Amino acid sequence: MERQELKRAIEGILFAMGDSVEISRIAGALDIEEEQVCEIVGKLSDEYEADGRGIRIHRLEDSYQMCTSPDIYEYLIRIAKQPKKAQLTDVLLETLSIVAYKQPVTRAEIEKIRGVSCGHVVSRLVEYGLVEEVGRMDAPGRPILFGTTEEFLRAFGVTSLEELPSLNPIQVEEFKLQAEAEAAEALDVEV
Repeated sequence: MERQELKRAIEGILFAMGDSVEISRIAGALDIEEEQVCEIVGKLSDEYEADGRGIRIHRLEDSYQMCTSPDIYEYLIRIAKQPKKAQLTDVLLETLSIVAYKQPVTRAEIEKIRGVSCGHVVSRLVEYGLVEEVGRMDAPGRPILFGTTEEFLRAFGVTSLEELPSLNPIQVEEFKLQAEAEAAEALDVEV
């Protein structure tokens, strides 16, 4: 491998990994000596400094990590202070609970349960990373099936869907009767 290609590979590895990467792992991946890794990283580091780039490479004992140049911390702080996650409204939580308990589920099934259109709500849950497309139903039109994500598990502090609270069958039946009554009232109003 040519020197320029080695430099590009090391830069890519450090960027993609995010955390520190042991010199021995880099050397092993590129099939070169550890000393050569140190020499190339030294050159890269010098280039970043000379060019005034916003990134630096720091050595941490026997590893390297790509990080931000200290002179741009002020800008990072401005970004970090911005709100990261939006609050989940009752509508979002209701839809999310349907997906969590009924998954994989189509948008039409969610709408049937909720009784209203929910395309925008499902899109918002996908945008938040709580719901994702998990496949397509083997039916006409091949509707998208939705399920929850790892981010959903993290956000709600559970390690698996089995840890979600179980639904009381009596309450489920009461909810079902209540929903049917509301649907019947809505039909009477429309007529």
